[in-house]
Amino acid sequence: MNSNELWNRFKTHYFFAPDLNFALDISRMPFPDDFFPTFEPQLQDAYAKMDDLEAGGIANSDENRMVGHYWLRAPHLAPDGLGADIEKVIADIETFAASVHDGTLRGERGEPFKNVLIIGIGGSALGPQFVTGALSTPGRDKMSAYFFDNTDPDGMERTLARIGDELGTTLTIVISKSGGTKETRNGMLEAAAAYTEAGLHFGHHAVAITENGSQLDKVAQHERWLARFPMFDWIGGRTSELSAVGLLPAALQGFDIRAILAGAAQMDVLTRSHETPNNPATLMAAMWHFATNGKGEKDMVVLPYKDRLELFARYLQQLVMESLGKEKDLDGNVVHQGIAVYGNKGSTDQHAYVQQLRDGVPNFFAVFIEVLKARESAKIEVEPGITAGDYLSGFLYGTRRALYEGGRGSITITVESVNERTVGMLIALFERAVGLYGFLVNINAYHQPGVEAGKKAAQTIIEMQTHILQSLEGDAGGNAEQIAVKIGAQDKAEDVFHILRHLAANGRVRADGQGVEASFSLP
Repeated sequence: MNSNELWNRFKTHYFFAPDLNFALDISRMPFPDDFFPTFEPQLQDAYAKMDDLEAGGIANSDENRMVGHYWLRAPHLAPDGLGADIEKVIADIETFAASVHDGTLRGERGEPFKNVLIIGIGGSALGPQFVTGALSTPGRDKMSAYFFDNTDPDGMERTLARIGDELGTTLTIVISKSGGTKETRNGMLEAAAAYTEAGLHFGHHAVAITENGSQLDKVAQHERWLARFPMFDWIGGRTSELSAVGLLPAALQGFDIRAILAGAAQMDVLTRSHETPNNPATLMAAMWHFATNGKGEKDMVVLPYKDRLELFARYLQQLVMESLGKEKDLDGNVVHQGIAVYGNKGSTDQHAYVQQLRDGVPNFFAVFIEVLKARESAKIEVEPGITAGDYLSGFLYGTRRALYEGGRGSITITVESVNERTVGMLIALFERAVGLYGFLVNINAYHQPGVEAGKKAAQTIIEMQTHILQSLEGDAGGNAEQIAVKIGAQDKAEDVFHILRHLAANGRVRADGQGVEASFSLP
């Protein structure tokens, strides 16, 4: 395709929303001219299903739940009087954050809070981490944010070391919908132990975000934590960033949560349109379908050319992969759907894996995210008339051109700057695209049976470890096979071996010998 043809294709397929200063360019995806006319009936069906979802239809049939993350930024659209509950939570968050910022609410030693420690897993951590990375500016933020986002004790100790002697001025938020998520429970116990060691009462520094009546809710009530904020039954973890899960940490850091919600609401208005050329979420979902043949045949590489958006790809990994990665469709057919997502940031990735993207296996499509405004401060020229930001833009469009010339398709999203409004817009855009794509491929984008299966399998390993330790009490021990027989797990000798090796590395059993023939006993 020559330059004039490319320019004409760009003009045809370039979407621009002037009120949002937002653009989407799908012209570098190699779809044929008849793609959209042919695909339109499927898109109209997806619109109808999305309308039903937003009206309160049961979208998560596994749990008989509505799916209402869109109502979080449009409470007036929520059914059954839920809008008042949403508005109350937002107002309560603002009141709580203000009491922390003005010093009305302090730590038990009477010192104002300076830090916030967020304990969560999955969407309860990825969303707040992404927003923190995008909006945080040292010296301007009202509080510094730290995270426990795994059950790795070494990782938690490193975070506590960064907090140092400021634990007394650190507010801890524990986020768990059910209150039974093991990673979050473990992080809470580790944090509570650190507060106790520092001579502090954990509850005097703790806030819970959880479902009413959950195990965590009961703990917070019993120990008289500073506050409790609700997680609604109809919000999933990966779409919870614009609920209390994300809004409370954002408000405490001093971010404008009303602007975040307003940006999402504005994008929602755009993406409710049934006119496909005017709906950027539909254009994206359609391109995902075209690129992957509706079967996940290609990966999505997310390349934001802005350091502030470095964590966006990680956030999207869960949003896209947990939503779309399903074994069966809604009719019970085995389909193994999904789109793999990876990425980091430009232009860093040009020195990492763009070589393969350009010349290697063509098993992907790229999503470039352009931020027009390079910086807030006065420019510095790195060459006469050229700034570092000019290079960043040049690398983006140079890489985009190189990929296109190599037959690799790409989508380009453009925003003016990274601020609260654009962060809300990006979250809403991808949430809607994921929902529409789920309808296009006839899967339930709002449940996660694979995640639940993984949790159950992990619990089985923990229970087996307990049986192993019990069997070794007053016993000479043995190798993995012998111990597996003793605990009635003859067919699980490999699991027993891995558990014993873990226990030995942590000094909880003694290992005599090497490899699979090693013998284990209590120290």
